[in-house]
Amino acid sequence: MNRFGGCVLLLLAGLNVQPAAQLASPNEVGVAMGHLHYYVRDIEANTRFWTALGGEARSRGAATVIEFPDVLVVLSAGESSGGTEGSVLNHMAFRVRSLNDIAAAGFEFENSGSGVTNVFSPGGERIELFDDTATNLTFIADDGRTDPVVGRHNEPLRVPVIAHHLHLYLTEDVVEEAQDWYGSIFGGVSGTRWRYDAVDLPGINLNFSYNPEAGGASTRGRMLDHIGFEVANLERFCRELEAKGVVFDVPYTKTSSGIGVAFLTDPWGTYIELTEGLRNPS
Repeated sequence: MNRFGGCVLLLLAGLNVQPAAQLASPNEVGVAMGHLHYYVRDIEANTRFWTALGGEARSRGAATVIEFPDVLVVLSAGESSGGTEGSVLNHMAFRVRSLNDIAAAGFEFENSGSGVTNVFSPGGERIELFDDTATNLTFIADDGRTDPVVGRHNEPLRVPVIAHHLHLYLTEDVVEEAQDWYGSIFGGVSGTRWRYDAVDLPGINLNFSYNPEAGGASTRGRMLDHIGFEVANLERFCRELEAKGVVFDVPYTKTSSGIGVAFLTDPWGTYIELTEGLRNPS
């Protein structure tokens, strides 16, 4: 197990205080967005960045966790090989009620206009922001469903900030394959977010673009080392994935605090942690 996987298991063992009315309810196969795990040089500076964006910071064992609706941002001290740009996972995006409120919190915008902008963490990590004036928020499911989960993207925002999407830049023309993989593995709803092929999960929208100049490096060892999905009945879920041919980097295990964890890598290099217990730890 590499230092990142090993450290994560140790950190999760200390996550024994409830963080998680913040996480979305799971879909039919038990999956919802869980967390983003960043390795950063300066924990305090990055904590200030994420809390200014609207999160609530809490200490959890050896990690600092910033709670947002639908996602937990986990900060650990460490070096990285770079930010998300250049990796298969190009950026994370949040939806905010008002970009004016974000500017008032002291953020400087890049390319502000049409309700969309970028802000940068102390380590240079780009975070995309949208407010309700943006025209490229909406998601249309391929099967035409209009339930509240997929429909949330098409409704006015009711909280100051919430997780919106993760955008994968694929260096080979495999967008349809990636969309099918995430839909079938995690029970996501396939559709279109603006002009992008997408898969919607409770708490996050996954977008896929073909960009041969993007770099395409694995997320492993980057500043955003991995993304996490919270899964109900995780041990059974892992057995079902193994039956589908999925190979785990770290097989299912349970930490001393009772949190279930497993790690896998998608076919394009996105490192993914599966957890059970961040929503309702014992």
